[in-house]
Amino acid sequence: MSVSLKEYLNHPVIRIIAETAGEAGNETYIIGGFVRDILLGRASKDIDIVTVGSGIDLAQSVASKLGPTVHVNYFKNFGTAMLKYNQIEVEFVGARKESYTRESRKPVVENGTLEEDQKRRDFTVNAMAIGLNSWNFGELTDPFGGLGDLKARIIRTPLNPDITFSDDPLRMLRAIRFSAQLKFTIDDRTLTAIATNRHRITIVSEERIIDELNKIILSSQPSSGFIQLEETGLLAIIFPELNNLKGVDAVKGIAHKDNFYHTLKVLDRLAENSDNLWLRWAALLHDIAKPATKKYVEGQGWTFHGHNFLGAKMVPRIFKRMKLPLNDKMKYVQKIVDLHMRPISLSDEVVTDSAVRRLLFDAGDDIDDLMTLCEADITSKVEEKVKKHLRNFSLVRQKLIEIEQKDAVRNFQPPITGEVIMKTFGLQPGREVGIIKETIKNAILDGEISNNLNEAYDLMIRKGASLGLTPVPE
Repeated sequence: MSVSLKEYLNHPVIRIIAETAGEAGNETYIIGGFVRDILLGRASKDIDIVTVGSGIDLAQSVASKLGPTVHVNYFKNFGTAMLKYNQIEVEFVGARKESYTRESRKPVVENGTLEEDQKRRDFTVNAMAIGLNSWNFGELTDPFGGLGDLKARIIRTPLNPDITFSDDPLRMLRAIRFSAQLKFTIDDRTLTAIATNRHRITIVSEERIIDELNKIILSSQPSSGFIQLEETGLLAIIFPELNNLKGVDAVKGIAHKDNFYHTLKVLDRLAENSDNLWLRWAALLHDIAKPATKKYVEGQGWTFHGHNFLGAKMVPRIFKRMKLPLNDKMKYVQKIVDLHMRPISLSDEVVTDSAVRRLLFDAGDDIDDLMTLCEADITSKVEEKVKKHLRNFSLVRQKLIEIEQKDAVRNFQPPITGEVIMKTFGLQPGREVGIIKETIKNAILDGEISNNLNEAYDLMIRKGASLGLTPVPE
């Protein structure tokens, strides 16, 4: 059956590519994700072009027709070129066939036909091509049944999946990522091949792994991807700390919850309310230290005391190993992990102004994100318990607003600086300066004085006197 997709090829850049390829006599196609997304009704701004000939030469000719402002980036080692035009990114490559060695996922590349190029593609839904030639303009070329798999919502490899995944192990993560993003099912043979070849993932760079992992995390239901990572054995290799959350221990019939599945439930709940990648990472890591802090206490049950503090300490090590950024994004995740128990403990107690001020002071501008995570963290099977916590959380949120409006603690800057203290008492930097600054900060956070210069100055003089200090004459 012939399928025509001409109606989707009206973009000026596609028309110029077709015209240019025709003038050069090169057989040329759109292939891959753009084709898949057309058929799924999804918007796509990336177009992959494959031509039987030189992709670089075709890109140069197309750019010259698009105008002098269009710049071409060349990747001669890979025989590819890329240009941008009106927010559309187009990549050109010559049709090729590939062969691999066991030690590397970088292929030996030779010129090939369209059919050979389609065989090297990762999945059937990404191996479909649309003709841009005069004799087949808009026609779908689908040798591996990608259209049927698309309709059945199945991820399957064009060739033997053991060969596909052994040749390029990153495709195992891509299969799971596409499954999570598109809500497709990985067919049984393909899923089995991922488990069989899981150890091949060790030849893939951490940068490529984390790119796929981030896309899974950003999917609408990330738990589906992580469950498949765990079931295939990939998770134990690429993210052992998360894998270690699995399992339930019981003593005298008292068991704790499975913290792996709890974490994924929190991540899914958070994904409903936030597309912030780093807040989602905080959700993934919020209980990461529970295995190390797990303890059974007679008469109390299972405890995980200090798991938030230890978890925060684990964040830099995990980020460094996984080649995640070691900058303010890491510090943000670390802070959220460290503080995630605080709002929950507030919701269990009578909410005092002092406790709310301290939470605002410690969380700063990240307080709203912290509250969003903590609300997602309420996953009890006891519905009344969940309702109670959520009611209390709404009270905490209201108190946060009231305290912030009254005391401006969120971005707290002490009204008395260390320089003022040193000048007042004629001090050099040292212990006394720190004690006085801490006293003023705590007094403001505890509501003993207001956040203003006069009251803070008076307290500074009193505290200085208790330390045997007297103001120096002006």
